[in-house]
Amino acid sequence: MAQFKIVVSDPKTGKSEVLEAKDSTAQIFVGRKVGEVVDLSVVGQNYKVKITGGSDKAGFPMRGDVLGSGKRYVLMTEGVGFRNSVEGEKRRKLVRGGTVTEEIYQLNVAKAE
Repeated sequence: MAQFKIVVSDPKTGKSEVLEAKDSTAQIFVGRKVGEVVDLSVVGQNYKVKITGGSDKAGFPMRGDVLGSGKRYVLMTEGVGFRNSVEGEKRRKLVRGGTVTEEIYQLNVAKAE
């Protein structure tokens, strides 16, 4: 079954908290995509959150612009999972798709208005 660490950030205060979601409570996230809004009343919180990203057990980041849930090599110039050392550098990096699956270890979310 799925098990996630959910890092909930509050954009107004700049603080974050970590929630643990296991089994049936984690199933509300499986199949969702980066950018979707989820209600956390099932986990015991009374607010909605927007999925902003995450990473898998090996540390590969999720990217919303990569379709599916598997790992793919993507040619990048900027963005999540890429730090350039030279101006204008392009590099092929391994990232995970933007769909939440059971392989995800940490899920980053932000409180929605």
